[in-house]
Amino acid sequence: MNVRNPITGQTDRPLSPIPPERLAAAAAGLRAAAPAWAGAERGPVLSRFGAALADDDDLLAALVADTGRVGESVLERRIVAGLIDRWVRRAPALLAPPAEHPASLPGVFVGGDAVPYELVGVISPYNFPLLLGLIDAVPALAAGCAVLVKPSEVTPRFVEPLMRLVPDGLPLQVVEGDGRTGAALVDLVDAVVFTGSVATGQVVARAAARAFVPAFLELGGKDPAIVLAGADLDRAAAAILWGGTANAGQSCQSIERVYVARAAQDEFLALLAGKAEQVGLTCEGGPIGPIIRPGGAEVIAAHLADAVARGATVHTGGRIERHGGGHWCRPTVLSGVDHSMLVMTEETFGPVLPVMAVDGPDEAVALANDSRYGLSAAVFADSEERAMAVAGRLRAGAISVNDAALTALVHEGEKHSFRLSGLGGSRMGDASIARFLRRRAFLVNRSEAADPWWHTTKE
Repeated sequence: MNVRNPITGQTDRPLSPIPPERLAAAAAGLRAAAPAWAGAERGPVLSRFGAALADDDDLLAALVADTGRVGESVLERRIVAGLIDRWVRRAPALLAPPAEHPASLPGVFVGGDAVPYELVGVISPYNFPLLLGLIDAVPALAAGCAVLVKPSEVTPRFVEPLMRLVPDGLPLQVVEGDGRTGAALVDLVDAVVFTGSVATGQVVARAAARAFVPAFLELGGKDPAIVLAGADLDRAAAAILWGGTANAGQSCQSIERVYVARAAQDEFLALLAGKAEQVGLTCEGGPIGPIIRPGGAEVIAAHLADAVARGATVHTGGRIERHGGGHWCRPTVLSGVDHSMLVMTEETFGPVLPVMAVDGPDEAVALANDSRYGLSAAVFADSEERAMAVAGRLRAGAISVNDAALTALVHEGEKHSFRLSGLGGSRMGDASIARFLRRRAFLVNRSEAADPWWHTTKE
């Protein structure tokens, strides 16, 4: 397989999948290193990794080459450096053993500790190669696990410069490979984390079940934004535009459908379309990068064609463009949409914002919840109280209030995915590290009685 350059459209680099025997050897080596790592002082090693990563220009250049975008790559590297720093600070307290306490049986006391999985496998996607490759790997490493990462075959260029930054003693290996490599990885690890599509996530879940290892999945999204009557429309339009077009909409927590109070629809559409028209492509000096994945442009085009055929109106954007061989889509605003259209029900993964008028909060909530996904959402209102009343009715894991897609930047809030958007413990918040630990209880009998009463049978 050759790797496509998203800017030129050319396949300018061969993929170099790790051979199965080398993958098995890598897993064995990491597993052998795990006990020493679990007993080591891990914070200083992780800090060196974070400091090296934060300033490495070769890594940044590789991320830009992988994805064709610059601004998001700079932000991605900064977020990952902050992520490492946060876990270095938080992990020691979170890993401290619980205080011993008396049990319900007299003279018996309960203590405990946590045992890390020796080897965690991570299979990550192409849209944020560095962040989504490490967002789970870092807390696993902080917990005392060794980690084997297989990123997407679409964006492998960052692997080599990243591995050069891994300090001695850090049991982390990132390898190139395709779907077959990912399938082989599941059979070599003690727990697997996958980020990607629902279809592939279901395959990973079945493979993990056969291997009898836990699987933590974060899958697709079709995130709604609700704009209630009285909301600050200019603020809502600006936030929703960013939330739906950052990284050219190639994010599982992108805003992909908007429900706005009917009386505010015209004004909101004018504001949103006006702002969208000012946002250019990176090939023109703007912030919107190319469509990264081969085939992604076809999905966006199909959704747009379906919407127009069913009566949608295009206010700005609305088509796939070719520039220098790459595929691009300008920020696109649609109205006249409904849930018969793909653009309102299936993951588009592009900078497309369909706007639907609603007659009040009840209809907005019902439509927002009318989805097989439940990753995140956004609510805008004239008061935090009104926004929270609606947010509390949404079936999604992270709801931004008077902003959009905050979960991409704020990782402290514990959340779970609803419906087909995922499975397993939270990857956000302090609870994230608990996924990589098995709890062990110590039940100590300090009773002075040689024959405690529960050892005998009494009438």
